[in-house]
Amino acid sequence: MSTPVRALRSPGAIFLDPRGDERALRVSWHTDGGPDGVVVLSMWRDNLCVATFRLAVDEVPDLIAMLREGLDVAYAATRSARSA
Repeated sequence: MSTPVRALRSPGAIFLDPRGDERALRVSWHTDGGPDGVVVLSMWRDNLCVATFRLAVDEVPDLIAMLREGLDVAYAATRSARSA
């Protein structure tokens, strides 16, 4: 993004949307809001937060498993297309 967003908490990350238009997904861990904490997924556009979603820490493994399963399917599809 051409305009930097605020510094992330640690750990955290910014993922840029390949469509451009200054779109980004920020992921940040927040453990100071209680004993369990949350992961905050926030959607950014032009250095403006336009949406947030708070995911409880105990739900993160399910999200990771779903992303891993989708990645496995995508890789298998790519391998099948290349060998066809």
